Amino acid sequence: MDILNALADVLDARKQQDPERSYVAKLHSKGLDAILKKIGEEATETVMAAKDGVPEKIVYEVADLWFHTLILLSHQGLRPQEVLRELERRFGLSGLDEKASRPDP
Repeated sequence: MDILNALADVLDARKQQDPERSYVAKLHSKGLDAILKKIGEEATETVMAAKDGVPEKIVYEVADLWFHTLILLSHQGLRPQEVLRELERRFGLSGLDEKASRPDP
């Protein structure tokens, strides 16, 4: 958990930097759609790595996916702790029961 908070702090700081000098700042400057597109790309690469079945590739791609998801959280003014709290809330619940408890969209 400490690494998530440390990384979130770095990502929050970098979004204020010069987009010509920081990948994170550049992604933030392009806006939400660019961040979401990148998450979609990373999710697809994660799926492909899982299909290949090479553990190192899976870990590498999941790290990329998590990294870009953390950029999304930063962009939206959210912190990893909020996601962790939601996971804690769900811990021990049946997935079917948790899904049934959600309000209709």
